[in-house]
Order: sequence, then structure tokens, then C-alpha cells
Amino acid sequence: MALWCPDWPAVAAARGLGLVGGEPIAVLAAGRVVACSRSARRAGVRRGMRKRQAQSTCPELQVTPADPHRDGRFFDPVTTAVTAVVPMTEVLRPGLLVMAADRAGRYFGGETELAEAVAEAVEAVGVIGRVGVADNLFTAVLAARSGRVVPPGSDADFLADRPVADLAIEPSLSSPERDQLVNLLWRLGLRTLGRFAALDPADVASRFSSDAVRAHRMAAGRPGRRPSRAPIPPDLEVTYQCDPPVDRIDAAAFLGRRLAEDLHRRLMSAALACTRLTVHAITDSGQRHSRTWRCAEPLTPEATADRIRWQLEGWLTTAGTGSGPDGPLTRLILEPVELVDPGGLQHALTGAGLPTDPGTGLGERARRSLVRVQGLLGGEAVRVPVPSGGRGPAERVSLVTYGDKAAPDRPVDAAWPDALARPLPALLTVGDAELLDAAGDPVTVTARGAFSAEPVEVMLGRGRRRVQWWAGPWPFGIDDGAPVTDDDTAPFARNTAVAARAQVLLDEAGQSGTSRALLLCFRGARWSVEGVYE
Repeated sequence: MALWCPDWPAVAAARGLGLVGGEPIAVLAAGRVVACSRSARRAGVRRGMRKRQAQSTCPELQVTPADPHRDGRFFDPVTTAVTAVVPMTEVLRPGLLVMAADRAGRYFGGETELAEAVAEAVEAVGVIGRVGVADNLFTAVLAARSGRVVPPGSDADFLADRPVADLAIEPSLSSPERDQLVNLLWRLGLRTLGRFAALDPADVASRFSSDAVRAHRMAAGRPGRRPSRAPIPPDLEVTYQCDPPVDRIDAAAFLGRRLAEDLHRRLMSAALACTRLTVHAITDSGQRHSRTWRCAEPLTPEATADRIRWQLEGWLTTAGTGSGPDGPLTRLILEPVELVDPGGLQHALTGAGLPTDPGTGLGERARRSLVRVQGLLGGEAVRVPVPSGGRGPAERVSLVTYGDKAAPDRPVDAAWPDALARPLPALLTVGDAELLDAAGDPVTVTARGAFSAEPVEVMLGRGRRRVQWWAGPWPFGIDDGAPVTDDDTAPFARNTAVAARAQVLLDEAGQSGTSRALLLCFRGARWSVEGVYE
């Protein structure tokens, strides 16, 4: 059985802002709408819209940035209400949880009666939820979106006519490359899950990735990846005595990161990966709270720390209200419930079989080394590159402090007019250069963005290289700091200095038998080498 709360990021954002009247609200990430309320959709707001377009469509729209921690904190009361009906629940993500329905269904007199009890418990905390029941987890999640109970043995029939895009509709049950698989299947003409499931499993395994094999089993209504049959070693459980007791959210967040690193060190030593984790918290009076988190891919240290933080924030926020802890937390326990062999999963070689950081691509050992360097030299001493927006090649990379949010200085998906077209230089460099014409005079860029004369040679340092081929120049802005000379060909632009880029191919047959291409930048009435094409 799966419980799905529609538009949960928008619901959590409305609760965080204290909106209770159904006002239209949208949650933004990277300047685009990722979730919106029902009233906002009625006004025409859709996922994927830019902020300005959404606000013009619905002028009274409330906008707020995405916050996964807020989503997890406000989802805890929903999980508590469902746990009161069915003791064992698993949170796939804030807004979606699943539970075993066989024994609970017999207790309530049937699966339909159990679904009604769960829906009533959720409505009691002021949340709208839909319940779906099926034989397998993936089918139950899809059934919850329409509030259906799939009869036993009918998962394949239920999935047959659904679009193939449903394979990537739920991020907690799909890998990051699932969108590419869906696009490929669509181009191959496999538009429904039934058409994809009709393929021979051997053909899928020989022609696609391991994730496609898992998706094929899901489309056919078969059970997905199974947990490891090996018993869980007892020394993997992490227990921490809180001294002093934890009663603040900031202390809980710091502690969650520390416990997550300890857990993953033990998992790496045992050559195992965790896909389902139970967090236990015990108060000073002996009261015990537990919550199980499940993920489609093995949990990374950062993902584990986030889930611990979300859970502790939810508990501490409701402390003393009757539904949360009755006092400060004195003991925390991380219990791996479902383990898999990392050798059966595909990961980057840098991780030695363990998951890599999706933000930096670094493996576990590399991350630990960087953290150690930060401890020796300070947090700002270690910086990692992230893609950024900009016109030039150097502007398209931003350096951020390792461990901070990988937020670039400039948005990547923003419109960058006059940006340098691909391919970009393989090597970025800084050096003075000078373009010369046939008479040996300097070549500049006029106010209209053209060469003052045809370039024939490039002076690099003390040496000269002949220009075999050139392209450009491409103006990309106004150079306010450049000295302006009169240009008889453009009298209307006498007070304008242009910054531009150009590409030149050097004839170096006499030196190395090969040619090099350079990216030159004209700024401040001077040329400089900005990059080298390899």
C-alpha cells in the first residue's frame, strides 16, 4: 500500500508560510516551477514555467524556493498518523510512504477498509492523501496517484496501457539516468509500459543498461531489486549517547552528519550498501520513536545525513505536543534494515564500488580526504568546480566551498546572449597576444564589431606565428574601460568600445608539424589568449 500526498512541496511551503485559505502557491528551483497548489493550477500555472511567466499567469501567486528540509519536517505528522494505523511504514520521500498491507488488511477486514482507515488518519491532520494498493511497490505507487486498488495478480494488466514515461515519474524509485531511458524507448516506438514489457528480458539485458533491466521488471509487474540474503552484521548498527541531550535543531543537524559518516565507514568496511535505514530516537524518559527511510539507489553519506536531519527536525518540532517526543533525545540509533552487495550495482570507478557524490563525482575516499584537508587548513581552503552560466569559457565554471550547496555564481539555464558557442577550449590560459595585419600593424576591433584589417600573424611573447585560418570576431559586450578612437566607418558609435572574441588557427608546421587553435579576447584595446583548443 502506498500513500501519496499530491503537491507535497507546495503543501509544506504553504504550512511554513502560515497559508490556510487555499491561496495559490508555487515552489521554485533554478527559476522554474517544480510544484504548485491546486488553486495555482486552476489559474494556469504549470510545472516547468519560469517565475515571471507563472506570476503573469496568476498575479496573486505566492512563490517560495524549494526546501527539502522543510518538506521532511512537515511530513513527519503525516507519517506519525499513518504509523498509528499501520505500525511499520517506509518513507520513500516527503509526500510518499509505503507499507505492507497483507496483515494489516486482514486486521481491518480487507484492503479497501485499510485504505479508508489510512485516508481518514491523514485527513485528521489536515492533509489530502491518496491511497493505492497493488502486489508490487512500483504498481502501488502508480495506483496511489489515481486512488485505485489493483486486484491481486493484475499488476501487469494495470500497467500495460500506461505511458512509458511512468518509469521516471517517481524519483525515489528510479535512477538519475531513467529519463534518458524513457526518451530512448519513446524514440524506438515503445510508447506504453506493456510494449516495453513485451520485450524479451535477454534482449533488454544485452542492449540496455542494468537500470533498464530493473525498469523492464517494473513495467512487467514483477518484483524489483531484492535485498541481500546475507544476515546483517550486528556491528553495523550505530548507537550514540547524547551528552548533553539534544533538544535543538542545529545540534541535531550536526549530529546527523557525524552519525551518517560513521555508518558509511562501517558499511564500506563490510563491502555493503544500504537502501533502507531505520532511525531510532530515545528520550530521557525512555520513550522510543522510530522511522524507516527507503531509497531506490544506495544511500550516500549526504543523503543519509539529510534524512536523519529531516526526521530529527520533525520530532523536535513536535516535542511536547503529544505526537512527538516527550523530552530531549538522549540516544540515537541508526539501524540498516536492507543491505545490498555494491558489486551488483553500477557506479563510477572513483567510488571503488560505492556510490559517488552526484554533485562532485567524488568517491568516498576522496571525500574523506577533502574533509580532512578542510580540518587542517579551514573550510574555504578546499573548493570544487561546478557548472555556471556565462558568456566566456572561464565564466562557465564557479568554485564553491566543498560541503556547501553546489550553487553556481550565475544560473546555468539563464539566457546568455553573445555566449561563446561550443566547442569550448580544452585548456584555459591567460597571456598577452597581438594580432598583426600584412603590413605588421596591430589589428583591433571596430565599433561595429569587425576586424580593422585582416589578421595575418599573431605575436605571442617574442615569437610570431602565421595565421592559417580565423573566425570572428564575435562582440559580447561594451568595454567601458577601453580607450575609444574615432571610427569613420561608424560615426554613430564614437563613444562605444567593443569587447569581442575571435578564433585563430596557427600554422606551426615548421615547429612541430601540427597546428593549434587559440581563442583570443579583445578587451581594453588589447588582445589576450583566453583558451587553447586541443
